[in-house]
Amino acid sequence: MNIEHLITMANQIGTFFKSYPDADQAKKDIVMHIKRFWALQMRLQLIEHVKQHQGEGLEVIVKEAINEHGALLA
Repeated sequence: MNIEHLITMANQIGTFFKSYPDADQAKKDIVMHIKRFWALQMRLQLIEHVKQHQGEGLEVIVKEAINEHGALLA
């Protein structure tokens, strides 16, 4: 899948969860939402993008969520 599309979708998820009062819980929920609803290949592409390109284009909360809890996505 096109990485730009994955970035857009991940940012939409991040926008929803960043309104949570507990930022740590929001990050966990972002990762768990992606894990539940995205195919493995999509998740791996997103992880690789964060590793290779420092998550360019991703909202800060999404990058942090993947860096902190990305192991749950694989």
